[in-house]
Amino acid sequence: MSALIVLLQAVANLSWGYMGAAVGAGLATIGAGLGIGKIGQGAMEGMARQPEAGGDIRSTMIIAAALVEGVAFFAVVVCLLIALKA
Repeated sequence: MSALIVLLQAVANLSWGYMGAAVGAGLATIGAGLGIGKIGQGAMEGMARQPEAGGDIRSTMIIAAALVEGVAFFAVVVCLLIALKA
């Protein structure tokens, strides 16, 4: 609770746009990290169950991870645009 109070005091003189952009960028980063972690977990489990399909699983995993990173990058750019406008 005290960390929230310190955070609110730090941004008291800033507009809410900056705060929203910071929270949005943080959530996008956390979401991308969790998404790529789940992709890696599924790929490792799939390769452990069927080692002969490892190449196909690996290439599919790389494509899926790139798509997740693209969405996260888009979210961070939107948050930066909001922060620069605010």
